[in-house]
Amino acid sequence: MGNDGGSIPTRRELVKEAAKDPSSTQVKEVQTEKLEHYWSHCALSQKPLSIPIVSDSTGNLYNKDAVLENLLGAAKQSQDGANVAGNDRTAGTIKSLKDVVEVRFDIEEEEEGDKSSKPSSSLRLVCPVSGKRLGPGVKAVYLVPCGHAFAESAVREMPGEQCLQCNQPYSADNVILILPTSTAEKDRLRDRLSRLQSTGLTHSLKEASGSGKKRKKDTSTKKGETTNFADVTAGPDIPPEEDAAVPSSKAIRNEDTASLTAKVLAEQDDRNKRRKVAQNENLKTLFSSSNDMAGKQKDFMTRGFTIPADAKR
Repeated sequence: MGNDGGSIPTRRELVKEAAKDPSSTQVKEVQTEKLEHYWSHCALSQKPLSIPIVSDSTGNLYNKDAVLENLLGAAKQSQDGANVAGNDRTAGTIKSLKDVVEVRFDIEEEEEGDKSSKPSSSLRLVCPVSGKRLGPGVKAVYLVPCGHAFAESAVREMPGEQCLQCNQPYSADNVILILPTSTAEKDRLRDRLSRLQSTGLTHSLKEASGSGKKRKKDTSTKKGETTNFADVTAGPDIPPEEDAAVPSSKAIRNEDTASLTAKVLAEQDDRNKRRKVAQNENLKTLFSSSNDMAGKQKDFMTRGFTIPADAKR
């Protein structure tokens, strides 16, 4: 080393400044770039967003066709025995279409054309109340289960808890922030989903796939207990049909419904009685009366035929 015209740098010359944490301005710039990307591209396929747009419980935006393709691919992998959890690109938040809500944006087109065939980057997503453009610079929310999107300030100042687009009621817990950035808002959405899952509901407030079968099984057992034949026939001097009909009409609190039920049950009883009478008449035809005893004296060769009196035997 040496005599070659070079120099040996020291550490002080190489490391002139220590690494510094990014400033708040730099953090906001990076965050704004990410939001611009996710406001214009699907979080699943990374393709430009196009109508229809759906969102999951975390507020991410997806193309509906990309969600369908992901679900179909997961179903095929489960049939083939592959590891579905390792290939899930939604972090387990979307397991069926019940886990997403179609976000109904109010779109103001910059150019004339079909809005369903244009990506969201060429369309203006605006709030129908304030007219603000929804994007990285404006906090936007959508309501569950109707899915209409508004600016957060408009929903906060909105009187009552009814959607201004469809008048469908909603609760404050079902106001979902689109693409949240704060940790508190993300924790709120996670807590909301855990509460819904504990009650057997999904993000769209629909019943989960496994909860309906359990409830149906419980109701079938209850029906079996109320319609037990031993309990019905236990009452003295009361037919089973009348015993089953009486409590069904008395258990209804609404007077109109109770009277209508009693009328239907009475008509049903009349039909049953007429059916029994008709069955009895049909049974009578199987047996002959006393007037037919003379015909029974004949043998099977002559029964049904009259023999003239002057005929020789």
